[in-house]
Order: sequence, then structure tokens, then C-alpha cells
Amino acid sequence: MSSMTISEVYQTAYDKNLDAQDQESRAFDLSCLLEDCFGLGRFGRARAGGQPADRACAERFFALCERYEAGEPLQYLLGEWEFYGLPFEVGEGVLIPRPDTETLVDLARSFLKGREAPAVADLCAGSGCIAVAAAHYFPSAQIYALELSEAALAYLRRNAARNRAENIRVLACDVLHPPKGLPRLDLILSNPPYIPGHEMESLQRQVQHEPQMALYGGEDGLHFYRAIPPLYLPLLKDGGMLAFEVGYNQAGQVAALLTESGFVQVGTRKDLAGIDRVVFGYKKERR
Repeated sequence: MSSMTISEVYQTAYDKNLDAQDQESRAFDLSCLLEDCFGLGRFGRARAGGQPADRACAERFFALCERYEAGEPLQYLLGEWEFYGLPFEVGEGVLIPRPDTETLVDLARSFLKGREAPAVADLCAGSGCIAVAAAHYFPSAQIYALELSEAALAYLRRNAARNRAENIRVLACDVLHPPKGLPRLDLILSNPPYIPGHEMESLQRQVQHEPQMALYGGEDGLHFYRAIPPLYLPLLKDGGMLAFEVGYNQAGQVAALLTESGFVQVGTRKDLAGIDRVVFGYKKERR
């Protein structure tokens, strides 16, 4: 191994599983692991590939590749992932931040723009990616991040500290039992569990490593979308907004549930793939 170059180390790992279905994604993921193990930085393999491979770095890389080929998510192996341009620690026990969720943050930024000291709640906060992104762009806001899982809470607290989001208050609680003491809120954001029961067993291997608690949304996937709107409508200020991330085929059903609960001007936002990914509604203003 001592005579191998960094590129040869990569190629050795890559050649071990040429039957994998998505080789393009696999090549990217292995490159990320290589760059992390050898401290190369993004796209560093192209610059440093001809250099001799450090033995300890190569051994660590091969060990991580074995875990990756066994189905562990790349993000868990790296220990962190970027969301909305910010770094987040991730690992076993917490949902991995995904680009789809950035659509929810985009909507939050549009809604909060120009508001002074808004109060915002993030329900089912997980790693804290939504709450931390909101806190980053609106330092005058007071953000309440609600999460039940002890494992996720640990990541949430560390990610808030890492990103210096001092305006986040972490609340360990079940979102279906709103904690006392929440103020009237301008905005409620949530990426709740929404995978229906019949899809749980067919999830990708990597996704099956993520906590079931953060994925399973009841037999039809709509459990939290039914429960949250009537519970939290009274906590919103007049004209306040509730916005959900939803599954690829759930927007119509969730929009109907918001309307049934008394929300007005219910609408949707598409993600980068053109899928209705966010459903939102407003609390009617009194005249």
C-alpha cells in the first residue's frame, strides 16, 4: 500500500463494486470519502491524485468504503453535511438534511423579510437545519426548535452552537403536545415524518439507516399533517403562516387538511425538481 498513489487508492476501492447500480453517485461519494480521509478539500483528488498515499489515511478510507458499500449513508460516514450553505454535524440517530428542505427555508426568508423580531417555531427540528438557517438569516428572530428524540436533540444543540445561532431556544418535547410558554408565533415551519407505512420497507438502504421516528408518518403518511394544524393555529398571530415540507405526492392532501383546519390562502411551492414540496397557509386576520 505504501507505494500506491492517492488515485490508485481510490481506483482500488471503486473497482471492488463495479456491479453497483448508480455508479455516478457512487463515484462522487467515494471521492468525498477520499478527500475527507486525505484532507484534500473539495475536488482535491484531481490535484493530488499522483501523490503517494499515506498508509493510515488509506486504511481509514478503505474501512469507510466497506461501511459505505454495506449501506451506511455517506453523510454519517463524513460526520457532517452542508445545508443552505451552513455546516451541520450528522450521524446515527438524526435525519440527514436534504436539498428539498431548502425550499421551506426559501419560503421562510420571503415571509420574514422586513419583520422585526419575529417569533418562529420549527416543529420536529431534528438536526436543527431549518431552525439554524432561519436564525442565521434573521438574527433578531426568536427561534423555538421543538424535538422529542434525545439523539436528535444532541445534534440540534451542537449545530446551533457550531453556527453561533444564539437566538435559538431548544425545547425537548412532543410536538403533538405543544409546550406551555410558547409566545404567539409569526411563523411555524415543519418537516415532519411523512413516509407512509407501505413505503417504509422499500426505502433505499441508506435511508433505512436513518431513524424510523423521523421518517414514519403513520399508515398513510399524513398523521402529523392532520394533528399539527388545529393544535398550532391558536398559537399563530393573525396573518401568521404555517408551512410544511411534504412528500412528492402529498401536496393536495395536505393543502386540504390546512383548509379544513381554518387556514386561508393555502398554497404550494415547488422544489428544484419541479415537485410541490412545500404547502403553506395563513391564519385569517381579524377585521
